Amino acid sequence: MVKITEELLLEKGSPKTSKLEQITTLNLSKLGLKAQDLPVRLLSRLQSLERWDLSGNGLQELPRGLELPELRFLDLSDNQMEDVTTLDSLTGLEELKMEDNIYITVSDNYKLMVLLPKLRIYNGKDISITANNMRFTYSSNLQHRMIAVWEKSFCLPDPITPGKMSALEKEFVNTVRDQVKFGPNSISDFTKWRVEMLAKEYLRSLTEPKEENGENQEPADTKSCNVTSPVKRKQKASLDLSNIRLTPLKKSRADLPASPAELTPRKSSRFQLTPQKSQITTSASRSSPRKTAQPSSTPVKGQSELAERPRRGSREDRQDKQSIGTSKKDVKATKLQKEIGLVPKIKSYKTQPVCLKPHHVLQCHSKQDSPDDFTTQLWACAFQPPLDHRHDGVGGSRLVATCGGDSLCLIDCETGMVMKKYKVSGEEFFSLAWSTVLMSREGGASARLCSILAAGGKRGLVKLIHPRNNIAYGEFRASRKALSVLHFNPRQGTFLFTGSYDNKITMWDIGGVDSQYNFKVNQLLALDVSSTPLHICLPPASPNTHLLAACEDGLHCYNTQLGTSTTKRSKEMEVTFPIYKEQDKDHDYRTIDGLRFVTDDIVASKSCSQGSIYLWSWSRTKAQQPDRKTREVCAVLLAELQWATTEIPYLSLNTCPGEGYIACGDDKGRLWTYHVTNLQGTFQAGKPIPPTEVLEWPNPVSRGQVDGPSINSVAVDPELCYLVALSDKNMVVVWKRVDSS
Repeated sequence: MVKITEELLLEKGSPKTSKLEQITTLNLSKLGLKAQDLPVRLLSRLQSLERWDLSGNGLQELPRGLELPELRFLDLSDNQMEDVTTLDSLTGLEELKMEDNIYITVSDNYKLMVLLPKLRIYNGKDISITANNMRFTYSSNLQHRMIAVWEKSFCLPDPITPGKMSALEKEFVNTVRDQVKFGPNSISDFTKWRVEMLAKEYLRSLTEPKEENGENQEPADTKSCNVTSPVKRKQKASLDLSNIRLTPLKKSRADLPASPAELTPRKSSRFQLTPQKSQITTSASRSSPRKTAQPSSTPVKGQSELAERPRRGSREDRQDKQSIGTSKKDVKATKLQKEIGLVPKIKSYKTQPVCLKPHHVLQCHSKQDSPDDFTTQLWACAFQPPLDHRHDGVGGSRLVATCGGDSLCLIDCETGMVMKKYKVSGEEFFSLAWSTVLMSREGGASARLCSILAAGGKRGLVKLIHPRNNIAYGEFRASRKALSVLHFNPRQGTFLFTGSYDNKITMWDIGGVDSQYNFKVNQLLALDVSSTPLHICLPPASPNTHLLAACEDGLHCYNTQLGTSTTKRSKEMEVTFPIYKEQDKDHDYRTIDGLRFVTDDIVASKSCSQGSIYLWSWSRTKAQQPDRKTREVCAVLLAELQWATTEIPYLSLNTCPGEGYIACGDDKGRLWTYHVTNLQGTFQAGKPIPPTEVLEWPNPVSRGQVDGPSINSVAVDPELCYLVALSDKNMVVVWKRVDSS
């Protein structure tokens, strides 16, 4: 932190001059400044100042009384701003940057639009339409409701005295703040603030009549108010909503979207596909883990440290303890495997494997929509479930959701069009999940089912989106640190599990929604995890009673049945695998970075650096008695599938139970696919079964990036019509099922 003096202002300002009054641009970024460090009298001498950079400081507010009549641009990004009303004297502002201020809420964004009448660019986006809507249309609606309360219950005192007017004002303001309801709950703080302001102005107009100040002006064509910003930590999670509309792809920064006049599908950046020569080698190597963009914890006030995923090699002491008693458990597991004999019968599938061909390659998560962005990592994807079957895995879907960087995209796999895109400036999305909930309707009509999408990332907030109506209707804080995984209960569509970097898994009931998108969130369970959860799976036959968590330090099982014990629970058991015996100082195979059910009983999982995928029986593994001290049981293995040899972690797998398929990408852009009906015989250690097919990277023609990237995530629709792969180089690849003949 430095002291603000005239000499410093002259040094940091431009053009170079000996008079403060002639400075037009001032850069005071990254000086560790607080509000008390900004001398109002000295700064108010900058009468010609047009651009002011205060980014990267520790400002919670601006000092009141600043008089900068020519200021048009202000950068307050990367601060700790909380009170935006301190900007009210800067009425000439036309452009404002407030990114990376985690305490700024949706309501604060709207307050800025009212306080700064000339503001038109916010965080790089033109908000003129939305701002006019809030200044005029929205305020006019509030004013009509406020006047109705006055005419019904209040009147001026007789005689009018200062004391009586003060008491009347207090009572009237409190009444209208409570009784005037308008707009979504996500901006209730703004609504109360604006109603209070209008009420005080109205009382003054009754005693001091003056010319109207513009409330009845017609705004630009606007139908909604759309602002996105993380909510403050101190707000209750159950009330944290948002009213953000999804926008097509080719839009500028969407952290504070204006009301779209019409939403139409737009094509993303696309590549031409050219055949690539088949590569026989199945091994791949890279010297460092691929997760370059580590998720940051949701900062506590005054902090900015990052919460990184634990690295391999930091758990040697614990590994030594966990290896004790392995031989006894191996004997039990081997006995069970012998009793099993052949691989359990799976439902009747088509005997011939499907034929998949590359259909589209998209680049739809680019920063600033740049076609040259090959650095944004994409983390999760999932197909929209059919409404009429409630996640039964029956019926196909061609709409897939993808997340990475600060955006979510909804892609039509057949056309390759990005149907909707949702962006949150400063966010980095790591996970998403679909579900089906009930939406109540007005007029006594019966409730209807609607598909919703939940997404979360480094801010620790869960965003709730209703894609059909093109609206992000809510958000709530699930953790003070980043979220690593989201998963809905397929039988209880409102039950959402969130995993976070504070080593916790939480079960929430997000409830249904009404016609105004009001909803309430309740926490049901809190599960203690010893490391970061990477994947969550619920057994298809018993999703209400058990949960499997693939974590940085192993695979843990929890009892999630409600009403049977406390709401805070520890693991029931830990499932171990033969690969653990091969761990050394350079390899820790306990990081389970892939987990999915293939059938109601068969589970596919893999460890980082394992080079194979295990298939094992959930029911037979669960039937074992856990070790009393370690709570460990050995997985009852059914088969081992050959996979790539790589040190790259977090390359997840996926399954298509309806077709008996498993798919997993590697660090060379290849997709390893397995048709489980081809698996015959007993499990034999050290003899993995080759894949049914390895799909090569389609080698898109682009501006320089043609090499196969790491495939972070894979999604398969229930009928295996489409397979979607996400890469660490900002590419979405869609494969389509074709007739093999």
